[in-house]
Amino acid sequence: MIIKELKNKEEMLQYLYILQDLYPTLTLEDYSHDLDEMLPNNRYGQIVVLDGENCIGLTGYWIGTKLWCGKYLEIDNLVVSVKNRSKGVGKLMFDYLAIKSKDENCVMMSLDSYTSNFKAHKFFYNEGFAPRGFHFINILKEESIR
Repeated sequence: MIIKELKNKEEMLQYLYILQDLYPTLTLEDYSHDLDEMLPNNRYGQIVVLDGENCIGLTGYWIGTKLWCGKYLEIDNLVVSVKNRSKGVGKLMFDYLAIKSKDENCVMMSLDSYTSNFKAHKFFYNEGFAPRGFHFINILKEESIR
């Protein structure tokens, strides 16, 4: 297994199929549009885990700064293909992003997870993450949620 940092939209679009494990309704058109919105910030990136030519894991990340914490790296949409779970793929991505966050001089790493995703929570705890607050949302367009 190797990690590859994706450098541009074209590379990211190649791995739509792995994101569709998490978001089955995500279309190429919608994904392309979303990337057009996200990439100009230059603080969004993606990494993939490849087993040969096959992508078995993908995560996005944001690097930003907030007044309450300073510079941070936020893990976004961590996906490991169903048949490759519990094989160290998620740990490989977390370890890579931990090094990246240190290289970027980040104060902390963060992520969001649905409250019902108990299997993922166990993994996150094992990686040193803990809930420290609430992420409140107000859904304005229910039909647009994937």
